[in-house]
Amino acid sequence: MIIAEAIQSFLFHCQYEKNLSPKTLKAYSIDLRQFRERLTGPSGVVEITAVDKAALRDYIQSLFSGNAEKTIKRKVATLKAFFHHLEREDAIAVNPFRKMDVRIKETRRLPRTVALADLNRLFSHLYDLKRSVEDRESPAYRALVRDIAVLELLFATGARVSEVCNLKADDMDLRSGDVRILGKGGRERIIQICDGETMAVIKEHLSLDVLAEASSPLFQNRAGGSLSAQSVRAMLKRHASEVGLEIHLTPHMLRHSVATLLLEEGVDIRYIQQLLGHSSISTTQIYTEVRATQQRHLLSTKHPRRRIKAA
Repeated sequence: MIIAEAIQSFLFHCQYEKNLSPKTLKAYSIDLRQFRERLTGPSGVVEITAVDKAALRDYIQSLFSGNAEKTIKRKVATLKAFFHHLEREDAIAVNPFRKMDVRIKETRRLPRTVALADLNRLFSHLYDLKRSVEDRESPAYRALVRDIAVLELLFATGARVSEVCNLKADDMDLRSGDVRILGKGGRERIIQICDGETMAVIKEHLSLDVLAEASSPLFQNRAGGSLSAQSVRAMLKRHASEVGLEIHLTPHMLRHSVATLLLEEGVDIRYIQQLLGHSSISTTQIYTEVRATQQRHLLSTKHPRRRIKAA
């Protein structure tokens, strides 16, 4: 079997048998195309059975030129899944990754958050804009209400931007305030919207936007399709600029901010893990490091011991 056929077989398996998300399929496709081009180029390898440990080591080494650690880690994970599938399907006799100990150490970066004062400015600005609009039937007003509802849901749930963009009308229960979110790996979680203002603007958004049916996107673009993550990022950037925030505000920063602020309020980290949809508690524990960093800064600059002169 040539490499191109093996890749098509794996992608078919991922799409129709494992039912992976379009985003994951796109990443797999890109990673495997780059792998094929590398091997069929200078190396001249065409048959998948000709890919051995030496070829894998050469390719993995090439990834370290110009790629971030996280990207390298993902590309290696893609290859591992690819060859595991081929071995299981008897397309290859032995998985070349067998007995290869490949570990990509990723530098831990503390999540970037938004100060509560800046969030307050942003929310106040948007609600002031909303109150100033006279024509409540105009497309501009409907778009503004939608933007506020998106922001409110991102902050209320700590959800990923893709999760919010993928919400359907029937994922939102207006009576109970429950929102059903489909996360990574098809894991579903239910989050309660407990703030009155948040629920009010979501209800207003739904009353203004004509949704054809229960399966319609909760947040739509002008063409009636799902609002894209790129559109949400551009919306946040625009409104942050209007209010004069000197940061590059992203949806993921809102997610990080929710987790950090909940931790500061003494919320158990396992609840935060459930809220964010993390499969492992180790992923959530990065926020304890943020809290420790903030505590260190506060104690070094604000602690009253600085005002005691013992010597």
